[in-house]
Parts: sequence; structure tokens; C-alpha cells
Amino acid sequence: MTRPPTAAQRRVIDAAEPVTGRLRGTATQLAALVRHGLAFRHPRPPHDHFLTPAGHRTREDAPAPGATPAAAPQDTSRVAPEPPPADNGVFAARVGGEEDTGQAAPSRAREVHSAWQGLLELRRMTNPDGGTDRPCGWERAHLVRAAALALEAAGHRPAGPRGADGYRVRATPQPEAVAVHGPDDATLRACAATLETAGWQAGEHTDPRTRARYLLASPRRV
Repeated sequence: MTRPPTAAQRRVIDAAEPVTGRLRGTATQLAALVRHGLAFRHPRPPHDHFLTPAGHRTREDAPAPGATPAAAPQDTSRVAPEPPPADNGVFAARVGGEEDTGQAAPSRAREVHSAWQGLLELRRMTNPDGGTDRPCGWERAHLVRAAALALEAAGHRPAGPRGADGYRVRATPQPEAVAVHGPDDATLRACAATLETAGWQAGEHTDPRTRARYLLASPRRV
């Protein structure tokens, strides 16, 4: 793309479905995004339009309106990754550690189910063979969120702010791998089974310092 999207195109990109990247807009807006490589038209009916990886990056990299300049980088090599900020109205799978995990309300269950079905559709559309049994490119670019969605969609409970009553998914220094922590071995085994069913490879490991058990999970390629 040679120039940034217009304000109208930006609104279409920002309004895309959070997981699948499905777009809604006028034919002119969608055609322009396709020309700029930010969207593609699915070849199968109903021929919906979706964000390309470049379109996802455009949506995620652009600062929110009124955002303040970023602070100077800090050394986070010794700091454990924190869970994402509180809900801002856009669906996000719960990675564990959020302040408000709430109960299994019907509305939340519907949101999670819809997001998981959307992710399966994204796998079907973007995996070369149309397979839904293994993660797609979006999941590899959003490992923590993807693994958390697989767990929450299967009914696992995310940990609360004290982190002692459910799963916690965290980034790791290893490429294409996340760590899944749980309160006991039974929880870890159940999470491992769910992730493997969802197309991930998962194995149990022991932290050499704390001796705590955890899972190391990576998206399967074949």
C-alpha cells in the first residue's frame, strides 16, 4: 500500500470482527481495501470481505484516537507478562488474571461460542487445504489470545486476579509457544487435552526455580 487508508476506510477496518476480520462497508470502500492489499474477497458465496494480515496489522498498529505518545521502552526481561487491560467493549478471550472474570453468563457464553466458530471459519478460509483441525496464520500471530480462546470455548475457567483458581496463558521467550499455568496437575492435563484437540502441541514442564508445573503449547503445522 502506497498511502494510509482514508478516514472512511479506517472506520471500516476498525469495525472488522475482532477474530475473523470480516468487514462491512460499501462496495467502493471494500474494493479500495482489496486494491491496497488490506482485504480480500472470499471466492465462495456469500463472497464476504476479510482483512488480510496487512489489514490486521493496520488495525492493531494504528494509535487509538486521543492516544498519548508511547513512553520510553523499559526493560521487561525480568517482568512476567501481564494480562490485557480490562474489557473495552471488544471481545477478547480471557487469558487469566483479569479483574472481572464474572460468571458463565449466557451472553458471555454466546460471545465465546461465536468467536470460536469464527476462528474455525478463518482456519477454513486461510489454511491452504481449508483444514480446520490446526491453527491458522492469525493464531500464530496472536498466540496468547488464540490459546486462551480455545480453552475458554471448551469451558475451562480462567484464573481470577489472584491467579489460583483457573488457567493463565502467558507469552514465552520461545517462538510460537505459550505457557499455560494452572492450580493443579488435573487442570493442566485437562487444558493440554483441549489444546491438542484444537490443533496445538502441549507438554508439561517444571519451572527450575519454583518447581511449579506448567504447559508449553505450540500451534501444530500439520
